[in-house]
Amino acid sequence: MKATATLLERKRPQTAATRRHRTPRRTTSLPAQGEPMQWLTGGALVLAVAMIAGLLALVIAQGGATFWPHEVVLLERQGGAPALGEVEAEETYVPEGAREPLRRRMVRTGNFELTGTHYQWVSDAEIQRESLPGWALVAERMSWGRFYGFPRALLVDGTPRATEPAAVLEQYAAEHPAARERFERRRELETDAIGEVNRELEAERLALRGVELESGRDSPAWNEAQQRFAGRSVELEQRFEAIGKDIAALNAENQRYQIVFETADGVEKPIPLAEIVRLYPANRLSTAAKLGVYLSRWKEFLLDVPREANSEGGVFPAIFGTVAMTLIMSVLVVPFGVLAALYLREYAKAGVLVSIVRICVNNLAGVPSIVFGVFGLGFFCYIVGATLDELLFRERLPSPTYGKGGLLWASLTLALLTLPVVIVATEEALSTVPGSMREGSYACGATKWQTIRRIVLPRAMPGIMTGMILAVARGAGEVAPLMLVGAVKLAPELPIDGVAPFVHPERSFMHLGFHIYDLGFQSQNSEAAKPMVYTTTLLLIGIVVLLNVAAISVRGRLRRRFAHAHI
Repeated sequence: MKATATLLERKRPQTAATRRHRTPRRTTSLPAQGEPMQWLTGGALVLAVAMIAGLLALVIAQGGATFWPHEVVLLERQGGAPALGEVEAEETYVPEGAREPLRRRMVRTGNFELTGTHYQWVSDAEIQRESLPGWALVAERMSWGRFYGFPRALLVDGTPRATEPAAVLEQYAAEHPAARERFERRRELETDAIGEVNRELEAERLALRGVELESGRDSPAWNEAQQRFAGRSVELEQRFEAIGKDIAALNAENQRYQIVFETADGVEKPIPLAEIVRLYPANRLSTAAKLGVYLSRWKEFLLDVPREANSEGGVFPAIFGTVAMTLIMSVLVVPFGVLAALYLREYAKAGVLVSIVRICVNNLAGVPSIVFGVFGLGFFCYIVGATLDELLFRERLPSPTYGKGGLLWASLTLALLTLPVVIVATEEALSTVPGSMREGSYACGATKWQTIRRIVLPRAMPGIMTGMILAVARGAGEVAPLMLVGAVKLAPELPIDGVAPFVHPERSFMHLGFHIYDLGFQSQNSEAAKPMVYTTTLLLIGIVVLLNVAAISVRGRLRRRFAHAHI
């Protein structure tokens, strides 16, 4: 009965009085609690971090593995020439008329002067036998790329000194250092000694040209200069011939030592020892030996000059050019950006003109970088540079000195590109300095400049350094403007050397960003250059990170010094 009464009470309709005395339930909507936005913003952060981490992981994995030595495989094909080389990639495909997918591998076969190609695609369907030959050698050369083959003999003056593979490698290890030393000596003579002779001859020619422009060809001064130039030319020609004899002697000595290789299809190829950068039996290397080859390649990459259309060798000129341009850009952009921000924030009165200037500065940050490159080419190179050539280097004309792209004009162009970033960041940093500090300084009798120099700037310096970090990060990775104002494919001569005046800001330079573009889109073999693209990208990221870490460390010390400032 009790249960029945309870059920009746539940079904009894509620009256107005009952509803009036019932305690209402409080409900809060989910959006009002902010949880959807919390999940949305948190998910966006996770997605952004995952994208950045994925990009860095790809670059590190691909770039870090470029120099690791791989095994050399011999693929004997049915009805075709065998392929000997390193497997760089593989993929599956479905042949025409077939149902089952097949695997094919991209083999780096090298031997470009014999085959005309660096890579071959080999399908599993055409392979008759596959093996890892124990004495297959990889020879990294100064030209023509890598060579894959089997050692047949080491020749000295055309006579075999060793014919067994182990003996050939032993003799190679004994003779190769001397051959490479002679090669480096020859390259030093060709670049430094002959370059010095050419520079002296060019200086004498320019001196004669200067006398001609000042006094004319019929003057006694020109006749005297002409006689001096003729005598000096004879002396320099004798020095040139002596250097040429030394180079010929080194070449003749290096031609005495050769290794005869046999390719997989039976063709014999002699290679001078001096042309070989590195030689190793890929299938006989231990882990320690592979690590030695790996580190040796990294050393070459960081400290040597490029070769083989930038697809092999090192990138030291590009590293130097990137760092030098970034540092010069920073030195140029920070003072002007800070001064402009100081005037806008501390001196200029609020008005229409100041608002227009701020709008223009903010809009400049969104201008495409190639526009700055066109401006730099037209203004710095064709106007300022041509004027300097006309005033200071008349004797060099029509060959331009500053009227072309160079390190200085590239740095100034990127300084203009990053100037809005520094101005905006500096203004924000200045606005965070409390006004009470300024008022206290004025109350103590300090002038406006003394207040700015001793109170405002020190406490705003961490924010200014933040702007500099952003400028460095953007400027170091820009490529489009540099293609117009100084960056070139190959420039082994550094802007700084031991020749007076020792600093040459008018010279063209190499840049890692432009180097990546050249490897990816201008290389004769994109597959051969693809690993170097990842490695150079990894190096560029590392350099930008190092520059930013240095600036961040300085900013951290300034923050600790002025911990009470609101940064």
